[in-house]
Amino acid sequence: MASTVTSTSSRPGYGQLLRTRGAWTFLLPGFAARQPFAMLTLSIVLLVQHTTGSYGAAGAVAAVTGVSMALFAPYSGRLADRHGQRAVLLPGVLVHALAGVSLTTLALAHAPLWVLFAAAVPTGASVPQIGPMVRARWGVKLKDSPLMPTAAAFESVTDELTFVLGPLLATALCTAVAPAAGLLAEATLTLVGGLLFAAQKSTQPQPATAAQSQVEHTSALHIPGVRVLIAVFLGIGSVFGGMQVSLAAFSESIGEPGINGVLYGVFAAGNMLSGVVCGAIAWKAAPQRRLVVGYTALALAAAGLWTAHSVVVLAGLGLLVGMCIAPSLITGYTLVEGLVPAGARTEAFTWLTGAVALGQAAAVTVAGQLEDRLWDGAGFLVPMAGTVLALVTLVSLRSRLAARPLGRVVARGVGHRTPFTVD
Repeated sequence: MASTVTSTSSRPGYGQLLRTRGAWTFLLPGFAARQPFAMLTLSIVLLVQHTTGSYGAAGAVAAVTGVSMALFAPYSGRLADRHGQRAVLLPGVLVHALAGVSLTTLALAHAPLWVLFAAAVPTGASVPQIGPMVRARWGVKLKDSPLMPTAAAFESVTDELTFVLGPLLATALCTAVAPAAGLLAEATLTLVGGLLFAAQKSTQPQPATAAQSQVEHTSALHIPGVRVLIAVFLGIGSVFGGMQVSLAAFSESIGEPGINGVLYGVFAAGNMLSGVVCGAIAWKAAPQRRLVVGYTALALAAAGLWTAHSVVVLAGLGLLVGMCIAPSLITGYTLVEGLVPAGARTEAFTWLTGAVALGQAAAVTVAGQLEDRLWDGAGFLVPMAGTVLALVTLVSLRSRLAARPLGRVVARGVGHRTPFTVD
């Protein structure tokens, strides 16, 4: 399939990308369908904390959801490559909506904690992997176009935008409407957005043929660089999870629970804004070096969170931490395209998405326990520990991030190698 870019340019940008024929048909429903990913954990935390009175219990239930998603996400991506996105999405969004409603009902009925754990498993396992699917559709539309790096940066910025709007929406619904409103809205958005996204059959990658599956069936986990990136993304997940619980606990401790969404929105806004800038720069430094420098800045910024004792200081530190996350995320996705063959790239993206979810789940659990057992703000130690451990891993194993000697280097955008279509 030829590229459907409407015009050519030596310096492709976001405007030209968004004029790609047919792009909006999957971008809009894709945005709605991926929004629940940023709402799910916080909605569960706020609901279960309301019904149990414990951030530890709330964090544990949210953690089960995150672990379940992390374990099942790569298999969802692999099935989408083999059988088509529509075949995976249609049953998936239905199961997720039912599971979300079930978890909400059980929590409101004050079911035992083990019952909530059991309900959290299908809720997490059925989260649709919209982000990797949208990236795969860009591959179909653009192929060897110089707009491909711009598309990768745009997708990262879109992911960050969901983390601006999602927590704000979840907090507003849970505090102003009802404790269960956030999770119910998440289930509804998943169902409606997922069905609309699945209906766009013309833009989805064609399922791999039997011959292609046999030739290209190489797990992304077999690539050492992908394993290093998984550790990096686990650390990023620890920031998301630690911030969600700790900001909620901080807001509760000062008697202003509604400010939680504002604080998290400031954090996510920094993330989104730095992503926009990062994607607009024609980088000269190698992505491996950019990742080490950016991640060092993230670890240093996260190390100061636990010292904040006022809304203004915490908002400023949260903004700084957020600004350090997007460059690491974008650079990590950049490295995937140089490390992983086209036939395993969607799976690699889902491994990284799952790593963020797993890190987030672990952080939610630990941060909840720290908030319950220690002082207010102790949960902020989790982002510091998670990023420092990931940074040590990255620095020690950075040589494994060297790109495979395939493809040509693109000098524009975030420094991607031009990818092949992910089928």
